[in-house]
Amino acid sequence: MAKPDECLCCEGPKLIFPCSGAADVGAIADQAARKMTQDGVGRMFCLAGIGGRVNNIMKSTEAASKILAIDACPADCASRCLKEAGFTTFLQVQLADIGLEKGKSPVSEENIAMVVARGQSLLEG
Repeated sequence: MAKPDECLCCEGPKLIFPCSGAADVGAIADQAARKMTQDGVGRMFCLAGIGGRVNNIMKSTEAASKILAIDACPADCASRCLKEAGFTTFLQVQLADIGLEKGKSPVSEENIAMVVARGQSLLEG
């Protein structure tokens, strides 16, 4: 519940940071983030900008109402980048946790939809 003097009309955006790595699961994470953006669930944002500590990207991320990391493989690169940049409160979808394994997961509508459903559930929950 909001505090009496707290305005909720200008809530920050929900930002999505996918690992867009070179493997099949990276492509799935990337496409899922693009689909969630297209569907209005959140907004895909630049993970490289977090790694490079780009000022306006850091400020926008600090203002986010929710942050979602989509980690394509167990290396958790998206989450690690956010943590290294000082972001400690964020949600995570780890593709291995939902049965998508690096080198064994085709970039298909079905696999992308599975990640979108999990990410949407977290961002809207």
